Amino acid sequence: MSALRALLECPRARVLVMGVLNRTPDSFSDGGAFLDEIAAIGRVRAMIAQGADIIDIGAESTRPGAPAVSDAEQIDRLGRTVIDASRQGAVISIDTTSPAVAEHALRQGATIINCVDPSRAEDLGALAARHGAALVLMHCRGSMTAMQGFSAAPDASYGDVVTEVAAELAAAAERAIGAGLPRDEIVIDPGFGFAKNARHSLALVARLDELCALGFPVLVGPSRKSFVAHAAAAEMAEAGGAQGIAPPDQRLGGTLAVVLACAARGARIVRVHDVAETRQALAVQRALAKGGAGTEGRRA
Repeated sequence: MSALRALLECPRARVLVMGVLNRTPDSFSDGGAFLDEIAAIGRVRAMIAQGADIIDIGAESTRPGAPAVSDAEQIDRLGRTVIDASRQGAVISIDTTSPAVAEHALRQGATIINCVDPSRAEDLGALAARHGAALVLMHCRGSMTAMQGFSAAPDASYGDVVTEVAAELAAAAERAIGAGLPRDEIVIDPGFGFAKNARHSLALVARLDELCALGFPVLVGPSRKSFVAHAAAAEMAEAGGAQGIAPPDQRLGGTLAVVLACAARGARIVRVHDVAETRQALAVQRALAKGGAGTEGRRA
C-alpha cells in the first residue's frame, strides 16, 4: 500500500492538502522563489508546520508555453530536496511527465507520481507499480509548450467538457491499470485551466461529483489559477463593481471558494500554494457541516 493510499484510507481521513514546491525559474506564480536549496527545504518545513499532508515537488514548469526541460536539468534542479523533504517526514509527490525523473525521485523517497500528461499513463503506471507508488493522472490535451494561455481555450474545444474529461481520464486510468498499477493507487485530476477556458473549469467544479463517480479519488488544483481571476472579474463587472484580472498573488479568496466547492462535491485532495489558509477554510467548512457542534455559548 502506498503512502497516499494509507492517507486516504485512514479512519479519520479528511480532505488532504497537497502543498506546492516549484524548483523552477518560470512557474506562473512563484517561479524562481525556491531554486535555492536552503529556501526550498525551508518551504517544505513551513508547509509541514502549516498542515500539509503531501508536498508536491516539480522541476519543470507547466505554465502555458513553458519550454520542455531535459531529464538531466530536472534532476539537477531537484538537488537534495526530495531526500531532505522525506527526512522531514513528508509524503512526497514528484510533479513530472518523465519516467527517468520520476524514478530518480522515487529512489530518493517520493511515493507519488503527479503526471500532467495522460498520454504517459502506461509508462508511469508501470513505474509506479514497480515502486509501490501512487499515480495522479491529470487531464490535459497536448503539450505545455503548445498549449494556449490559461483560460484561453475556445468554447468549442469540448462538446460537454465534463463528459469528455471523465471519459479521457477513465481511459488513461485503464492504461495505467493495464500496465500493472492497482486501481486503488490511481488518483484523477480534472486539470483546471489546462486546455480549458474559465467556463470549462467552472463546469468541472460544478459537476465534480460526476468525476468522483468514476470511483477514483479526485485531486483538484485551483490554486491561483487564471480561471479563478476571470470568474471573479466577470461576476464583479456584472454587479458593477471592480473589474480587471487579479494577478496570481491576489487570487487567494477565489482559490479558497473553489477549494470549498470541490470539497463539498467529493474532492479528496487539494493542491495549493497557501497551505495554512486552505487548512483553516476546510476546518471551518467541517465545523459548519457539523452544525457548529461544540461551539454553542462561545463568544469571540
